[in-house]
Amino acid sequence: MLNTVIEGYNTLMNDYSDKRVNDWFLMSSPLPTMAMCLTYAFIVKVLGPRLMRDRKPFQLRKTLIIYNLLQVIFSSWIFFEAWDGAWGNGYSLRCEPVDYSNSPTALRVARGCWWYYFSKFTEFFDTFFFVMRKKYDQVSTLHVIHHGIMPMSVWFGVKFTPGGHSTFFGLLNTFVHIIMYSYYMLAAIGPQMQKYLWWKKYLTVLQMVQFIMVFLHASQLLFTECDYPKAFAWVILLHAVMFYFLFYNFYQQSYKKREDKKKVAQKKKDDDDRAHNRPVDPPVPASNKNKSFWSSLTSTPCFLPAVTDTDVSDEMYSRPPVNGAACSAFMSDDSFRNRAFVSKSANA
Repeated sequence: MLNTVIEGYNTLMNDYSDKRVNDWFLMSSPLPTMAMCLTYAFIVKVLGPRLMRDRKPFQLRKTLIIYNLLQVIFSSWIFFEAWDGAWGNGYSLRCEPVDYSNSPTALRVARGCWWYYFSKFTEFFDTFFFVMRKKYDQVSTLHVIHHGIMPMSVWFGVKFTPGGHSTFFGLLNTFVHIIMYSYYMLAAIGPQMQKYLWWKKYLTVLQMVQFIMVFLHASQLLFTECDYPKAFAWVILLHAVMFYFLFYNFYQQSYKKREDKKKVAQKKKDDDDRAHNRPVDPPVPASNKNKSFWSSLTSTPCFLPAVTDTDVSDEMYSRPPVNGAACSAFMSDDSFRNRAFVSKSANA
């Protein structure tokens, strides 16, 4: 049994992967990427909080500004490569097979895919900075799963399909990251920037629109003939659906704060009325609706990067809160049987 598994693994990696990327950094095996993802989870959920337990939170204001600026520059370059080398240079929105040749254009796209994969490791610092600043409420289980699975997901894309139809997701994602990290760079400068950051709400809307576009784009492959593996189409579809609902519920949770402010104002009014023997408004009946599954998962801003516009620099926590229910990522697909990722003859 074990020999069969090993033989199947070797066949998959040696015969069906893209041989152009086999010697690239971290591409020979999925194990280094998996190890780094697990190490990341251990650091942000266990080791980091222990090391910070008896320490004051770091401020990191200048570090955050520089970090977010570098992320903007990095995302802008990846977006340019994806647009200039592929989607703005002849890629089809309906069906785009992977070009496995050694042409300059095909290699440029493949290298861009690898750099997109590498960018998922730089995003680990979002969570590292949360831990160093003791923003434990933002290091939710869902946040860690989201950041932890992305390098592994993208690794398979680079290993088997470095180019073609699914790079549309990377194009949109890096565009959103340009805007997102720009926002957080400005927010890190200080409270004086808040009057210019009224568009935070629309950033979340943009993220949801991104997943709708990715879903519609990938779903075409399920109904049309295209020389692109349906396994990756299914994975992208599942990602798009899951993250859309997570962001939607995050949007709902985030902008309920206005209602909370109204409640605080009403309470102050009621206390003042009682103090002056004035009639007090009757309380509004509480809703008996149960929290949905998605609302429970997204009750904290689990997707926000290194700084938010509500940061309080002197906020301190003695220890991280107890984690909520974990979320399981679904990445499997049985359509390997439908078509080999890369034909053996393509790499001969």
